[in-house]
Amino acid sequence: ESDRVFIPFGYNIFVAFWAGHYAAEKIGCEVVPGGVLDTRARILKMKELKCTAFMATPTYTLGMAETAKQMGIDPKDLGIKRITCAGEPGASIPATKRRMEEAWGCPVYDHIGATEIGAWGYECTFQEGVHVNEAFFLVEVEDLMTGEVTEEPGREGKMVVTALDRLAKPCIRFDSKDVIRWAERDCSCGRTFRLLDGGVLGRTDDITKVKGVLLAPTAIEEVVRGIPELGDEYEVVVSKRGDLDDILLKVEIKPGCEGKEKEVLERLQQELRLKTNLGYRIEVHPYGSLPRYQVKAKRFKDLRRKGG
Repeated sequence: ESDRVFIPFGYNIFVAFWAGHYAAEKIGCEVVPGGVLDTRARILKMKELKCTAFMATPTYTLGMAETAKQMGIDPKDLGIKRITCAGEPGASIPATKRRMEEAWGCPVYDHIGATEIGAWGYECTFQEGVHVNEAFFLVEVEDLMTGEVTEEPGREGKMVVTALDRLAKPCIRFDSKDVIRWAERDCSCGRTFRLLDGGVLGRTDDITKVKGVLLAPTAIEEVVRGIPELGDEYEVVVSKRGDLDDILLKVEIKPGCEGKEKEVLERLQQELRLKTNLGYRIEVHPYGSLPRYQVKAKRFKDLRRKGG
């Protein structure tokens, strides 16, 4: 009840921000909408009003931290005590979560939902995985290859969900296209709601076959953001070079780490090969030159689908 929550977006008709706003008020928080401001002004407003929490996508959480540092402000000095992230898988990707928590000096919690079904998953303060809110949602996991419903822990599958609380628009066995897996353990918090290991691991419409190998963009994110000398932003472009698939990975090296470029790129190639079983062309771009996103990032581009 003592939190002052900053929401750094314009809501318009996007239901997620309205849901976050009213949910925060319902538990007694004061909410500060920051929609009409640019990123710099939002940071100054958070500082002026002594906000203690905010909600954002992982992309924008990292982007605000970067902008604050450019302004000469250490994000840790803004007094933020907790951050809720949604809209992208980043808050359950260990390397991305670690970057956000180190930048802001506070815990980052994953929160998952969809417009069609509502907010069905959340991370508790023990941060041992994402709880499915089984009071309101029936979640099933279908094997990616066979479509068989599986309860086996650790087995990845597509999430099919039935929303038990929807009256105006029933959702029965809704194909969310999210890829998840049940955890092998219960959470130490004592809740009986089941846990997902790693939150949302990707989406079936994002997973694509490259050079005969199934590639999930989240695997690339885990590698890039696991290397501290690399910047937060990157871009992946899959195209055709003749008859062969080609993967171009664009990255930035942090200021002060330029002298380590050769060893950083060698490590990047090795870890990508281990994680994805694929080879990449890598381009190093000047720091700050790759696109910065505010809401959902579009870092993965498959030009083969466009005939490019």
